[in-house]
Amino acid sequence: MLFRLLAIFRTFARHDALFPLGALGLPHFAVSLVQRFAAKGVAGRPGERLAAALFALGPGFIKAGQALSTRPDLIGEALAADLAQLQDRLPPFPTAQARATIAAELGRPVDQVFASFDDTPVAAASIAQVHFATTDAGAAVAVKVLRPGVEDAFAADVALLRRLARLAERLRPDLRRLRLGAVVDTLAETVRIEMDLRMEAAAAAELAENLGEAAGFRVPKVDWQRTGRRVLTLARVEGIRIDDRERLIAAGHNPDTILAQAVGALFAQVFRDGFFHGDLHPGNLFVTADGAIAAVDFGIMGRLDAQTRRYLALMLKGFLERDYAAVARVHVAAGYVPADRSEAAFAQAARAIAEPILGRPLAEISLARLLAQLFQVTQAFQMETQPQLLLLQKNMLLAEGIGRRLNPAVNMWTLADAEFAAWGALHLGPGARLGVAAAEAVTLVGRLPAIARGLERLADGGANARALAHLEGERRFWRQAALLAGAALILALLFG
Repeated sequence: MLFRLLAIFRTFARHDALFPLGALGLPHFAVSLVQRFAAKGVAGRPGERLAAALFALGPGFIKAGQALSTRPDLIGEALAADLAQLQDRLPPFPTAQARATIAAELGRPVDQVFASFDDTPVAAASIAQVHFATTDAGAAVAVKVLRPGVEDAFAADVALLRRLARLAERLRPDLRRLRLGAVVDTLAETVRIEMDLRMEAAAAAELAENLGEAAGFRVPKVDWQRTGRRVLTLARVEGIRIDDRERLIAAGHNPDTILAQAVGALFAQVFRDGFFHGDLHPGNLFVTADGAIAAVDFGIMGRLDAQTRRYLALMLKGFLERDYAAVARVHVAAGYVPADRSEAAFAQAARAIAEPILGRPLAEISLARLLAQLFQVTQAFQMETQPQLLLLQKNMLLAEGIGRRLNPAVNMWTLADAEFAAWGALHLGPGARLGVAAAEAVTLVGRLPAIARGLERLADGGANARALAHLEGERRFWRQAALLAGAALILALLFG
């Protein structure tokens, strides 16, 4: 472990990327001493130098850098933007190893699994590489194969990152609210899922099922018979990168139509289904010959439950209507801001970050930037990290970049106005609130028997008089709650 830490320190020093140590609260003399080791005259912004160091350290640190790019509240917008450009590309591993993995996973030699198999990979990243092939039926497919030994390499890096997170929290107790350990755990879970390609196959199939025959957006079909834990086979996607405006126009595509299709698909994933592609960079989106958008790489996906989607919609609605008191109420109701913090002060902070953004010309308004700055006020209001919203914010930022490339004169979010209005009428109105109350009532009624059994066990255990009095109070509370729940259910059935 010590030798690994020394190697990491040397890599950061070589790239003049030791500056994050200053944020850990080390004594000034210690920071000055550390900086003596840093290389001088290295080109690039601090974020670019840090990205280069992380890339040099290998797969685990590349993934860590990509995870940090979703935390502008922690590292600032400029650094987050530079880390977002960190490309997960590595030299390919030998094709013989890829063939051996396929044979071991699928139980047959490659030549019996595929009619043809291209030994030259078309892409290589930290976890896997991709080869083109064709099946006996003549179907063109893309075959993703895990790197040999990748699980052990990531396990070692994650263990080290956990120790570094604990060290940072010891040196800077105020960083505990950022839940750095939880961030590492989330990274570990994400990578664990990515390294079981059956999970990626399931994600692709679920997304395809959700979107159905949605016009203009496609998910490649999974070939389950040629898929296993370390091998994933999908229908091959051929097309033009979505951000290549010149090639799209030359091929006869309308960039505005493509942008509208992309926004509609993103809206459906986030608000309608609560299950969205978590890595919508341009290299994962292609426009096919018939004008549809096809997505690839389903290793990172995001989920938003119905309540979070509702809170997010109300939050964005409040910002767009400049109703900052409503924005504050939503944050407190969602538990994002502790109830003992001042709503008025949070509304003031929301106004301070939103007005400079919302006051710009429509085409320049960035909702992703708005959310990023909102996350930056978390320290003052003791807001805990919301990983699912951070992933969404990152994807909104990527989507806005694509939108500006396709048509810089259009604000892409206005293209979803009609869909958002229809969704809002269904999910944010009085009828929707009664429906939420009814669902909560059903949940509460279902929990009552278990609660009653728990109270009876406690009472049978010979609790003292004070405990029994407390139990009686609990019974009265739950009886009243059941009555209120029943009333809410009846109202929902009558007026929902």
